[in-house]
Amino acid sequence: MAVLHEFRRRSRHVVVPVLGACVIGYFVYHTVQGDRGLLAYMRLSGEVARAEAVLADARAERMRLEHKVNLLDGDSLDLDMLEERARDVLNRVRDDEIVVFMPVEG
Repeated sequence: MAVLHEFRRRSRHVVVPVLGACVIGYFVYHTVQGDRGLLAYMRLSGEVARAEAVLADARAERMRLEHKVNLLDGDSLDLDMLEERARDVLNRVRDDEIVVFMPVEG
């Protein structure tokens, strides 16, 4: 009986710190591993960086295409661009020309 009484008396001093450590451990774990934790933040930051790089590439491509379209605009028609497009669409060349096909990068 004395052993049980001594165990209860000492356990009162241990239970509160152990429960506190468990609660702190729970929050620390979810701060690092949770859905909105540090690891998820780093993963999402990497995805955002990759998406921004893709967006920058798409914007550069759009600017390049807009420039080509503006060269074919009726107000400021570039005759070299018009000839290039006509030859491309009609698939025609003159007899004294040589056609060299270049690989498309992308």
